[in-house]
Amino acid sequence: MENPFVLVGKIKPAYFCDRKEESERMVRQVTNGANVVLISPRRLGKTGLIDFCFEKPQIKQHYQTIFIDILRTSSLNEFTYLLGRSVFDTLGRRSQKMMKRIVATMRSLSGSFGYDPINGMPTFDIRLGDITNPEYTLEEIFTCIEQADKRCIIAVDEFQQICNYPEKNIEALLRTHIQRSTNANFIFSGSERHLMGNMFLDSARPFYNSADVMMLSPIPEEKYLAFVKQHFDESGRQVDDEAVLNAYQAIEGNTYYLQKIFHDIYACLDTGATLQTSHVDEALQRLIGENHQKYSEILSRLSLSQKELLYAIAEEGHARSITSANFIHRHHLKSASSIQAATKKLLEYHILSIEAGTYYIEDQLMQRWLVQ
Repeated sequence: MENPFVLVGKIKPAYFCDRKEESERMVRQVTNGANVVLISPRRLGKTGLIDFCFEKPQIKQHYQTIFIDILRTSSLNEFTYLLGRSVFDTLGRRSQKMMKRIVATMRSLSGSFGYDPINGMPTFDIRLGDITNPEYTLEEIFTCIEQADKRCIIAVDEFQQICNYPEKNIEALLRTHIQRSTNANFIFSGSERHLMGNMFLDSARPFYNSADVMMLSPIPEEKYLAFVKQHFDESGRQVDDEAVLNAYQAIEGNTYYLQKIFHDIYACLDTGATLQTSHVDEALQRLIGENHQKYSEILSRLSLSQKELLYAIAEEGHARSITSANFIHRHHLKSASSIQAATKKLLEYHILSIEAGTYYIEDQLMQRWLVQ
């Protein structure tokens, strides 16, 4: 049988766990003219949820969908390049007429398009360096979106990355284009809650009150338990409920790691056998072992004070008042000032996260690795 605990690619509806309320809300909002902000920690299923919604008939049959991940971008040039390429690939492929219209509209890049020698159609052979005036090119891209023969839904993953761009007023620039757009709605997803929250909930910021804000939490443990039991039962295997709950609690409901654990167990467990706590423990240790080299490499790049703080927070799981005398003495740290400096860097490296004054290691598996 096909392994129902999917790790890569699009997930079939039969293998998609819960998210019923979230998917209904997202589809309802974007198909009724609203923009959506989706905020959650990494590897909790943001991208999977967006893909799942894009496959819904209400969207798939009536809209053009575009998805870009801007986590690794560092400038407006790169953002513009990614968006332009996605618009060309998605909208231009629909017809020769639309492709020629895009090329004609994107005049700032007209000399950089390539041409297929067989059919003579334009190809997106543009390089990042070809974008010399990103603000002008961005305006052309939004004009292409306005000309699309179907309304567009555009998802921008890790949207908080624009806060790190060196150019000024990026938020205001993008907000202006999005506000003027009459042929597209947007989904802004991000994993840094404080940055995304500030962007969309601070009345002084351009994106304030411009979208419906959705906070994505872990799938409830009873829902995930039912999901595991259903698929193991269908394959002739039994499930010890406590084993599933132990896995859930060990990595705090992280969807990706849960899928990894049960994908592994499903592949190894014989028909007629029972999934037990020992199977979960073994799968979790294999997963930690697979990531040992990666985590060791991350740790080798940190200063001593950053490592000491990381171990202290890993030991506590979720830590508050980390510059207090009590915390410093309990973990034998140096000083409040060294903790502040280390915290700033660990947040920048996306190793630490903070929510409501509580610090925690963003990667739950790394936290388990550190305390072993």
